[in-house]
Amino acid sequence: MKKAIAVLFISVLALSLAFAQGGKESSVDSSLDKVKEKGVFVLGLDDSFPPMGFRDENGEIVGFDIDVAREVCSRLGVELVTQPIDWNSKEQELATGNIDCIWNGFTITEERKDNMLFSDPYVKNAQVIVVNASSPVNTLADLAGASIGVQAGSSAESAIEDTPEFASSIGEIIQFKENLTALMDLEIGGVDAVVMDLLVANDNINRSGKDFRILSETLVDEEYGIGFRKNDHALRDAVQAELEAMAADGSLAEIAEKWFGADITVVGK
Repeated sequence: MKKAIAVLFISVLALSLAFAQGGKESSVDSSLDKVKEKGVFVLGLDDSFPPMGFRDENGEIVGFDIDVAREVCSRLGVELVTQPIDWNSKEQELATGNIDCIWNGFTITEERKDNMLFSDPYVKNAQVIVVNASSPVNTLADLAGASIGVQAGSSAESAIEDTPEFASSIGEIIQFKENLTALMDLEIGGVDAVVMDLLVANDNINRSGKDFRILSETLVDEEYGIGFRKNDHALRDAVQAELEAMAADGSLAEIAEKWFGADITVVGK
């Protein structure tokens, strides 16, 4: 009987060790290895989000984030692939493996940090109110009862929710697929104002020459980061290391100067 119990104990112990070893192997982070093996790094973006990522007059996807990502990929020895996605479904695109990261003026929020892994912030930003230059609106309080346009699934929606007094004062929130569409509706008077990223708003006004202005009051201050799948620490750390190297050698500042006329990055600062 004692011999049988001993054999049974050894068998159970062996199985336990096998399961433990299997679990250990399955938990190995191969995210960086997978990207290097396939030779491409797939970046998910909204391709109408200038100056971070957008299509130029030739239909090519360009922008600040694209230039930075391309340099990071060059240093990692892989090719950058830009994959336009429905911004409202970005988390699903990442979770299902259709893209390797979300990198396109992507605001870091506590809610998003619950579902994905972020790089350190690389640019500071804010959510602002854009109105027509002829609008009588000058303060947030002036927007009481107003219709506000936002991009669906954007941090602008969260910014409104996180500003309860403002949220309760406005009339309605109208969702658009893209910021550019929201601004077009603002131009013709379809909405009274648009909530959007400061960097994007400034770029659109400068690039388009449209008669818009930005209120001096902001809703919330924010930071941009790169979103990865929750367990892809190796890939995230490799990209982060290259960003820090680019900040140290001046190439990150050079790209920022190209797109913004100044180094607005915060990596290593």
